[in-house]
Amino acid sequence: MSSATDARTPAAATKVRRRRGVRQLSKRDRIVVALLLGVPLLLDLAFIWFPALATVLLSFTKWNGVGGLHTKACLPNVPSIVNNGCLYGVQNYHQAATIYPEFWPAVRHNLIWLAVFILLATPLGMLFAVLIDRGIKGSRMYQSILFLPVMLSLALIGIIWEFMYSQNYGLINTVIGRNGNSNAIDWLGNPHLNLWAVLVEATWRQAGYVMVLYLAGLKAVDPSLREAAVVDGANAWQSFWHVVFPVMKPINIVIMVVTVIESLRAFDLVYITNKGINGLELLSVLVTSNIVGETQRVGFGSALGVVLLVISLVPISIFLYQTFRREAAPKDVR
Repeated sequence: MSSATDARTPAAATKVRRRRGVRQLSKRDRIVVALLLGVPLLLDLAFIWFPALATVLLSFTKWNGVGGLHTKACLPNVPSIVNNGCLYGVQNYHQAATIYPEFWPAVRHNLIWLAVFILLATPLGMLFAVLIDRGIKGSRMYQSILFLPVMLSLALIGIIWEFMYSQNYGLINTVIGRNGNSNAIDWLGNPHLNLWAVLVEATWRQAGYVMVLYLAGLKAVDPSLREAAVVDGANAWQSFWHVVFPVMKPINIVIMVVTVIESLRAFDLVYITNKGINGLELLSVLVTSNIVGETQRVGFGSALGVVLLVISLVPISIFLYQTFRREAAPKDVR
């Protein structure tokens, strides 16, 4: 009898320990967990997902923001006030692509902005991060100087660079000797130059932002990986591209997403320069001018916002697809 009891004792003790290990949440704990998960979820739905879905739905309507919406189709050849709130189908998109002269220049400028950020600002920020991470003399000072533009608002950056680009008294024209009334370069007024001038301002800020993100990634890399690369005879370039850079894949994904978002939501710099006209048309400016401007074409402005959303999702989706496909690909076994 005692032997049977002794045989059951270890199993019973294990079961008791398991019961003690699983702690039942009290009512107060469940309320706290529900608040911690529910409040951010509700805020995310209220301020991100609901406006995004509402924008998509509004893009198929003809609405000026006043009055209600209904499911009746818009009547042809009648005043807009009569058609307010009706279903307009894809006509907003058709009009933007065919009879809205600012649309295609804005799309082209947004794509140029994105290309400059990806091909220039991001590699420049990565270069700064690698140089500072190597512990060069005065690295702390360089890091502070390069990060300073990130701490400034885009509005203030635009004002600072307006003084730099000033025709007669600007630093750039003074240095190159073109500050006279007859031969001064109008950097911000010339539609062939102002986009590139504003992109210099944006790159000045974005490079510092990317630098900080890459510095965080470089600090998290295991030093033994670099030591192993040195032992194998790899130089600094080979060690970075073949050992360090692949390890920073999470940081690369974050930087790619941030770069696309920052390039396509650009608004402040061009609006301060000339309100986004005369060579500085961007989709974000067109969305704002149509929704909250004098025209108040909420449906049309929402269609432009959807176009901007699609443009932003395409490069992010392609990058993520390529990244995870390489990760899922079978490795060669040698």
